[in-house]
Amino acid sequence: MIEPREMLLDFLRDRMGLKGAKRSCDVQVCGACTVLLDGLPVSACCTLAYEARGQEVITIEGLAQDGQLHPIQEAFIRRAGLQCGFCTAGMILTAKSLLDTIPNPTSVQIRNYLEGNLCRCTGYWNILEAIEEAIQTGAGQVGG
Repeated sequence: MIEPREMLLDFLRDRMGLKGAKRSCDVQVCGACTVLLDGLPVSACCTLAYEARGQEVITIEGLAQDGQLHPIQEAFIRRAGLQCGFCTAGMILTAKSLLDTIPNPTSVQIRNYLEGNLCRCTGYWNILEAIEEAIQTGAGQVGG
């Protein structure tokens, strides 16, 4: 049973054991808690678990299929688009939503879509390069 005030982040982490989404700001500005709700990025720290009922929730743990990393995940590894890893799940899921919506975005569109995701380690260049590499590998055409 979902409690009326239970946040989606708490439900996923505490009840489902899915630890990929991180608690950080608790005010919807950093992106560390990002999950996909029916394909769109949402801040799980500010979304009631009850609001997610009947919708598809994808966490970073559910992005790989049949033991195969998603092309965006592979590109982040190849391009070192992560350092401490705290923001990585949110960045990858936000990038997936972008590429599902716009399979071949411009660099400006990528930057604008990532606006709500903060990284304190990478300086963003490797993240942007990873997303651009994922575009070249057709990640925007990968379902699921």
